[in-house]
Amino acid sequence: MNVILLKDVTGLGKQFETVTVKNGYGRNYLIPKKLAVIANKANLSTVGAKLRQMQERENRAIEAIQQLAEKVKASPIRVGAKVGTTEKIFGSVTNVQLAEAIKRQTGVEIDRRKIVIPEEVKTLGVYKAIIDFREDIKQEIEFEVVPE
Repeated sequence: MNVILLKDVTGLGKQFETVTVKNGYGRNYLIPKKLAVIANKANLSTVGAKLRQMQERENRAIEAIQQLAEKVKASPIRVGAKVGTTEKIFGSVTNVQLAEAIKRQTGVEIDRRKIVIPEEVKTLGVYKAIIDFREDIKQEIEFEVVPE
């Protein structure tokens, strides 16, 4: 029996994949639990339309994220920090402070958990950070730590 999976099924396949299963498994488990539908012409065309809609939505989302990434990269980010007489920062600059500075200066709100600062920021200067917008879209930005 050929079925189209409506959800990911461990050991069988991913969503919208057409697979061959035994009749009893399809009729008694997959179809009643709404994990799959029978692979006929009508269902194949319906799934094809859903796939196209999902792909279009995905493309629009990727485009919007890329525009945000370019907007963040285009403007210089300055993070203010309290410093002593030797230009050492009291404490260090964190991803929370960087997220707030990005929001204040560009208007783009980025979750602090998506910002990675590879090195410790304990003095004034220019540093790099990586913003992980999605698993496939990462943007490296430069930010400058200036006295407050």
